[in-house]
Amino acid sequence: MQQTYNEKNKDILIWVNDKLVHRNEAKVSVFDSSVQGGDAVWEGLRIYDKRIFCFDEHLDRLYASAKALAFAHVPERSFIKDAVKQTLVANGMFDGAHIRLTLTRGEKITSGMDPRLNQSGSCLIVLAEWKPPVYNNDKGISLVTSNIRRNSPQTLDSHIHHNNLLNNILAKIEANHTGADDALMLDLNGFVAETNACNVFMIKNKELHTPLPVACLPGITRGLMIQLARQLGITVLERNISLVEMYNADVVFTTGTMGELTPVWEIDKRQIENRGKDGLLEMLQVAFRKQTELYGEPII
Repeated sequence: MQQTYNEKNKDILIWVNDKLVHRNEAKVSVFDSSVQGGDAVWEGLRIYDKRIFCFDEHLDRLYASAKALAFAHVPERSFIKDAVKQTLVANGMFDGAHIRLTLTRGEKITSGMDPRLNQSGSCLIVLAEWKPPVYNNDKGISLVTSNIRRNSPQTLDSHIHHNNLLNNILAKIEANHTGADDALMLDLNGFVAETNACNVFMIKNKELHTPLPVACLPGITRGLMIQLARQLGITVLERNISLVEMYNADVVFTTGTMGELTPVWEIDKRQIENRGKDGLLEMLQVAFRKQTELYGEPII
């Protein structure tokens, strides 16, 4: 399910630092920390019917990540919100759009790793594109277990939503080589963590199970799914899950802003037999869709 170029994005305007520019002029310095070391944090936002979904939740995580990395001179929340909304209005994007919101540590006075070389403040990038969910939610996706282990808090805490995505990219390369849609990543103890791009859930005996948020990102959609499931009276268990348990699940699905809720029909050539016959996944998809129809911060 490789993403493709959308002609509608040919002339989009992108916010860089403090102004909107054409995509061909949207650039950062070669001295920017994102170039020097992937030293930046980011969020993905989706637009539904003139509203930015879970806007504050994403900004909360952006600020938490920036604090963890000791960013200086971070823009005020009101400034970021205004930049996002200006970008959407300028592009006429009020539905069916996705935003890649990036905050870098900013430009360095000279090449180097030391954050003390960053003396110009953070750099804000708002990249909004016409982009539907990246997966086919009717067909579902296939996964292959990666040999690359997901970062643990011993190395690089996944609670920091940072731009250094090589851990995930290496796993995605493995998936590409096998012909699978994405990679399933394990933690250092061999338990399921997440895919290279999304959080993962399984349903077994009408209970919802998901990995502990230790070696996985505590995703916004993940958190919403846990909340909605409990409201629907579904038992939710956050725990260590083995690969064998995933093979034998009744249902497996992924969650994320880019893909929403996507069923998994195969892991390592083992088919997920039930594939939603108990109706729980469909119930959760309906509940999620209702949230996107009712909630979100108005663009204008």
